[in-house]
Amino acid sequence: ILYIIYQGETIGTKDATEVFFAITKLFQSKDATLRRMVYLAIKELSGIAEDVIIVTSSLTKDMTGKEDFYRGSAIRALCRITDGSMLQNIERYLKQAIVDRNAGIASAAIVSSYHLCKDNYDVVKRWQNEVQEALTGSNMMAQYHGLGLLYLIKQRDRLAVSKLVATLMRGQLRSAYAHCLLIRLAQRIIMEEGDSQLERSLFDYLEGCLRHKSEMVIYEAARAICSMPGVSARELTPAISVLQLFITSPKPTLRFAAVRTLNRVAMSHPLAVASCNLDMETLITDANRSIATLAITTLLKTGSESSVDRLMKQIGTFMGEISDEFKVVVVEAIKALCLKFPQKQLVMMTFLSGILREEGGYTYKKAIVDTIISIIDEVPEARESGLAHLCEFIEDCEFASLSTRVLQLLGRDGPKTPLPQKFIRFIYNRVLLENAVVRAAAVPALAKFGAHGDVVRRSVVVLLRRCHHDLVGEV
Repeated sequence: ILYIIYQGETIGTKDATEVFFAITKLFQSKDATLRRMVYLAIKELSGIAEDVIIVTSSLTKDMTGKEDFYRGSAIRALCRITDGSMLQNIERYLKQAIVDRNAGIASAAIVSSYHLCKDNYDVVKRWQNEVQEALTGSNMMAQYHGLGLLYLIKQRDRLAVSKLVATLMRGQLRSAYAHCLLIRLAQRIIMEEGDSQLERSLFDYLEGCLRHKSEMVIYEAARAICSMPGVSARELTPAISVLQLFITSPKPTLRFAAVRTLNRVAMSHPLAVASCNLDMETLITDANRSIATLAITTLLKTGSESSVDRLMKQIGTFMGEISDEFKVVVVEAIKALCLKFPQKQLVMMTFLSGILREEGGYTYKKAIVDTIISIIDEVPEARESGLAHLCEFIEDCEFASLSTRVLQLLGRDGPKTPLPQKFIRFIYNRVLLENAVVRAAAVPALAKFGAHGDVVRRSVVVLLRRCHHDLVGEV
């Protein structure tokens, strides 16, 4: 039954109700695993079946019983079927569960309270003392969940949130997860508040977290500093240094997280990230292609003109091994690099024309075509070679929208080239070989060549007259 629900199949109310009441008979079972499956089924069916409130007494009994193995699951199931009118009846039990010594029970109660807070804010708000007690206890996960619930309760009061963060910054937290959440709250306050003194103390806290013993906390602090708007290069330096250490880590998750963050920073502070380039180049051959892609795109954003040729050769070695999604990222990085170093347009145009002939989906091909067109528009020296590459592309293009886009570009820029007649053959081939949409785009492109000068006008007129015999009226 649970498998059917998780696969997205819908169950009617009548069937769900019958199944629900049949499942409740399993409360008498002594099999612990089966009992926990019962709680899970009750949670999933509670929103479909009718009269689910009938199991409240059984769940309450399990929640307050001596068997810890059942208590956490019973709390989750009971809070799922409880409404505002019934919540006060179990409020005392939930408050006791929040400060329970058992980590699983305390976390179950706090997370359930988190979900109840949406529709019963005033009731859950009264549990602040218990949540605060769990937050200062020794239970690591309860600290993390407690901080999330306490923020949810106080989020409407910005001053209370600032006081909460300021208090916890002094070192009350031992949970790495809670520290990560606190870092995010501190970052949010810095971005929203206008108090410079508070911002300074919070930023000092973030810098202090860069020296935490947990790698997760260190990365979260570095990411928070790097993602702040208006951060200076000097303020970025400690975070960049930490991320530089992470990209040489033997752990793939750390390498991926670090290089992804550096990739984002490179968009706004390329010089700050340039110090990592030497270590970043070692990631180009990383077994994880996602890491390699992010590394190469970061290098493209931060590299110098002298490194362009080497980088383009390295990119070509793994382009066939990554997904179209990452290929698009690489193409966009190449566009930015070409606009930065227009003298290297020939190398990059050759590379783009090569990958344009390879297999790929529409989004990937569109990204390449858009990049070539952008380079043609921004770098006049690239116009003729760019148009030639696009002409070869439309000779075997399966996407009509891209063919029409290229034909429009040829009609706009082709007549301005020194030898416009060499493009006419490619355009007229589209009239002969393509579908009606592409043929209709090719005709005005031909006309623009004829209207631009006397050199090719006679030939164009002959070709346009042949188009009169097309069976499609638009052409």
